[in-house]
Amino acid sequence: MSIEPIIEQMKAQAANAAPLGGTLKFVLDGNPIYIDGSGDTNEVSGEDKDADTTITTSVETLMKLQSGDLNPMMAVMTGKVKIGGDMSLAMKLQSLLG
Repeated sequence: MSIEPIIEQMKAQAANAAPLGGTLKFVLDGNPIYIDGSGDTNEVSGEDKDADTTITTSVETLMKLQSGDLNPMMAVMTGKVKIGGDMSLAMKLQSLLG
């Protein structure tokens, strides 16, 4: 599955959200999505760069989180989502996930 639609969705949501205050990388089924929220806006790309926070999960899990079918805390506790780095930055993600 291509992650391009997910990148485009995140770009649209990022344009309307306050800057995250750091950099974040999703790794979805091995594919990176990089969000640079360290400036005045959140910039989203498919680049594989080092980030302040890295969130690793599957596309399926991300979809369940977005739809509300999966609780984010339960996803982390059951290992469906792995977070590395700055946890406070990960807490700001709700504005980008919709």
